[in-house]
Amino acid sequence: MPSWYLGKIKYQQEQENGALKSISEAYLVDAVSYTDAEARLYGIVADNTPDFQISSLTRMKLSDVFHFEDEGGEKWFKCKTFYVSIDDSKGAANVKEKKIVSFMLVNADSPKQAIERIEKSLATMLIPYEITDVNLTPILEVYPYSPEDDAQKVPAGFRPLAEVLAEQQG
Repeated sequence: MPSWYLGKIKYQQEQENGALKSISEAYLVDAVSYTDAEARLYGIVADNTPDFQISSLTRMKLSDVFHFEDEGGEKWFKCKTFYVSIDDSKGAANVKEKKIVSFMLVNADSPKQAIERIEKSLATMLIPYEITDVNLTPILEVYPYSPEDDAQKVPAGFRPLAEVLAEQQG
């Protein structure tokens, strides 16, 4: 299960009139720890933003992130859903209902479209659920984990050990 971290950055941007304006941006990254999330955030933002600082990094409890790439949706909405779980492990006389709350993130253009996309994504769920909240988030971009992120890149000036050993022997 992915661990999502919300990273907020701040930087100064020069306006047309020469004045500096403080800009804040939020990104969501999938990482294994705070350290990994910070490193991934630096790798993502450093290419486009020269001088920035990470102002906060918090874990975001999400059960799912639904990204509809081809269908548009520039904004990210956080949706709160719940379903009822029935615990009858102690016999038919002691049946207990437990409300399970989960948060999901979906990209959409409006709250109505966000609800439609959540319903479309949960269409195969057999348990009845209810969407209780839909909130617009400040998230600009979501970066899920990809195996290419883990691929070790050889730093400039380094060579594989096999090449060095072959050179020493020959």
